[in-house]
Amino acid sequence: MVREISAGGVVVRRLAGAWNFAAILPCREPVSDAIARKKKAPSTTLALPKGLVDPGEKPDQTALREVREETGVTASLVTKLRDVKYFYVRSWGDKERVFKIVSFYLLQYESGRIDDISHEMRVEVQSAVWVPLEEAPIRLAYKSEREVVRQAIAYVESHPELATV
Repeated sequence: MVREISAGGVVVRRLAGAWNFAAILPCREPVSDAIARKKKAPSTTLALPKGLVDPGEKPDQTALREVREETGVTASLVTKLRDVKYFYVRSWGDKERVFKIVSFYLLQYESGRIDDISHEMRVEVQSAVWVPLEEAPIRLAYKSEREVVRQAIAYVESHPELATV
């Protein structure tokens, strides 16, 4: 069985006095292609930025890199939130079963403009947006990511000093 190690981040930022997080709208197949193959239309639900850990890279470094590449913003590490583990079957190539571990980190916004991403990244990410943190449980597509953001909310609420940085 193939094993994949990834990392991602919950980037938080205060905007107009409220906590927001950076989310991505991943690219899916076009609606016309989905209809032609009698599949459901692509999702408009959001996800957290994440990606594979490169050789020689530490997971926290991957989280920072993936956030920068997929959202356009630079962030700093606050703390590790949790690991999410699951299985999936590749829908391309060898159809192999994969065991995946994704380490998620709480990150704080430093600089950059949301959705300022490269043309090459648009193959993976349709757009990146700031979303009010309290909307995460209803806006994120994956249950495990909603749980990760609940942990981020609890951390932010119990660490008011983050609001002054």
